[in-house]
Amino acid sequence: MKNLFFSALMLSTAVFGAAPASAQPTLPAGVVKNIVLVHGAFVDETSWNGVADILTAKGYNVTAVKNPLTSLADDVAATNAVLDAQDGPTVLVGHSWGGVVIGEAGVNAKVSSLVYVSAFAPDKGETVSALAASGPATAGVKAIRADAKGYLTIDPAVFPAAVAPDLPEDVGEYLAAHQMPLNHTAFDEVTKIAAWHVKPSWYVLSAQDQLLDPHAQAFFAERMKAKVTTVDGSHASLASHAEEVAAVIESAAGAK
Repeated sequence: MKNLFFSALMLSTAVFGAAPASAQPTLPAGVVKNIVLVHGAFVDETSWNGVADILTAKGYNVTAVKNPLTSLADDVAATNAVLDAQDGPTVLVGHSWGGVVIGEAGVNAKVSSLVYVSAFAPDKGETVSALAASGPATAGVKAIRADAKGYLTIDPAVFPAAVAPDLPEDVGEYLAAHQMPLNHTAFDEVTKIAAWHVKPSWYVLSAQDQLLDPHAQAFFAERMKAKVTTVDGSHASLASHAEEVAAVIESAAGAK
């Protein structure tokens, strides 16, 4: 369970790509070189492998946060620890639940801009539970289950089609069988900060998302006045559309 997408990558390397074995290029002056990636619920930090490989090959310093998924506060603390270790301005990126995390951690002085990828973007005082309840439940949301200790996963029988239909079937099945549970209390935690009010923001909207409704994504992006890029992908667009996601991150870094 430690390296979900890395293991899945062994099943289908073509999905994610790999960094070429060559000397790392130097980024142009003025480009933010540090990128911190925050993963969502049900997966781990290796969900960012494809994007990280692309950006690393171009000369960026990329770090993926390992969220404990035990609470919003714990995930924010883990993200801040990584941000504090950066040596200068940093683009902070969140996928799915990770959008809630970067909204809190994004006020860190190291953060120059925010990128949301198929992500929740609550305002101060909101909860994921309330936001999700405000619209029709998607196939993925309907399949979320709690175990005896209140940790959430998605029904493995539904996961591949609802979360990752544009990844190879064996990858989706592997991810479904090796999910990283999220404490159910995290969805009920009230956000204290919304960094998108004070930091420039970008949003990658996944038009075929069956977990986080694309209409909800559009609402978040419009409310934060983010620069929007729409991809024809699922909730797993960070993997299936890694090149496009990486390009948006580069824009937030000032490279494009």
